[in-house]
Amino acid sequence: MTVTFRKCGAPSVNDMSTRIAARRVYLDGAFSPATVVISDGVIAAVEPFDAAATTVLPGDAVLLPGLVDSHVHLDEPGRTEWEGFATGTAAAAAGGVTTVVDMPLNSLPVTTTPDALDAKRRAATGKLAVDVAYWGGAVPENLGSLRALSEAGVVGFKCFLSPSGIDEFGHLDTDQLERCLAELAEFDGLLIVHAEDPAHLHADGPLGPRYSDFEASRPPLSERAAIRRVIDAARRTGARAHIVHVSDGGALDDVRAAKAEGVRLTVETCPHYLTLDAEDVPDGAGAFKCCPPIRGGDNRDLLWAGIVDGTIDAIVSDHSPATVELKGNPDFGLAWGGIAGLQTGLSAVHTTARKRGLAFESLLPLLTTGPARIASLEGLGVIEPGAPAHLVAFAPDETFVVDAATLEYRNPVTPWHGKTLTGVVRETWLRGESVYRRGAAVTEREGREILHTPAAVEA
Repeated sequence: MTVTFRKCGAPSVNDMSTRIAARRVYLDGAFSPATVVISDGVIAAVEPFDAAATTVLPGDAVLLPGLVDSHVHLDEPGRTEWEGFATGTAAAAAGGVTTVVDMPLNSLPVTTTPDALDAKRRAATGKLAVDVAYWGGAVPENLGSLRALSEAGVVGFKCFLSPSGIDEFGHLDTDQLERCLAELAEFDGLLIVHAEDPAHLHADGPLGPRYSDFEASRPPLSERAAIRRVIDAARRTGARAHIVHVSDGGALDDVRAAKAEGVRLTVETCPHYLTLDAEDVPDGAGAFKCCPPIRGGDNRDLLWAGIVDGTIDAIVSDHSPATVELKGNPDFGLAWGGIAGLQTGLSAVHTTARKRGLAFESLLPLLTTGPARIASLEGLGVIEPGAPAHLVAFAPDETFVVDAATLEYRNPVTPWHGKTLTGVVRETWLRGESVYRRGAAVTEREGREILHTPAAVEA
């Protein structure tokens, strides 16, 4: 694929060389003293540490590549009261994320046609604090016409195998999934799948305030059965498939086997599945509701094992906020399902990984190059000559208490409210231009769109 950046606002003023130095810069999988030389928004060179550089990070901070989050619901246009390009991309910058890929729902219209993509792009104009790419949607109504949406610039296609919760975004049955993958195989398109099998889900409706009742209504078997269905269809069609927000650690054995066989499959999980425990969810706390649900500690151990052995390809937020009213319903069957975690994801994962004795640098590929590779965003998530100068100053030992009211989200709702996390984003640079400083919030709106043009596939 060819990547095209399009400005969504005022042109960048970053046309002078700058030098950012740190005693610990993440280079080639390890931390080393270095100076990053930036010219015209691009990393021109990586040189030895220079104490006289334009910016020198204090000794307690590390310099990271900008994170990539390939699973973000920005909800604009149409449901901007839930989130929006301005607030969502500000939260990304504050969380050290310099590139997000926007989901085709819960906006109105959903991104299932080129015209709907145009509407979304118009809504983004002038609002982006970070770079944004777009997923398209695969629904029963647009099967057979996915290539046109791909050619309009989306990086791939999202589908559901169970009801999405949004009437305008229908789910695919078994035959439609096969047709969709066969169509995408014709131009090497990617299908990303919400994998829950409706045959194993309880009917929608009131469940009451006990979280255990909600968790039981969406058992691991549903996720496992749906993932097996995707694997079978990807095997038959030769298409690329990606499973979003894996919550069931028991499903990873099927993923391992499929990858070993050569099925073109990748998977992601999310900070809430890696750091939160079902046993600790308070009654009536809709901020914790998501689909598939947060599960128990033994299951979380299996997910972390998948992180360590490389089965899981990416850790992304699945940032899916809603209004206080929708999240505040004490009935877990009626509250909106979605976690707001874009701004806190890096810190939450780092906090739990540290407690488990995992090296920080071992996690960074899953937050940078892993999601970039899934979305075909070549050249992102690295500090090397020729890469965009997307950088983050991060203090890995500093702690803070999450206060939902101080986050950049449109709605002050997060399951990490009141929790002490370790690791603070102090500054974020986009193409060498500072776009966020802790204490000063978002300082610039220099984000651009990223549009993809699919490469020709030989017959």
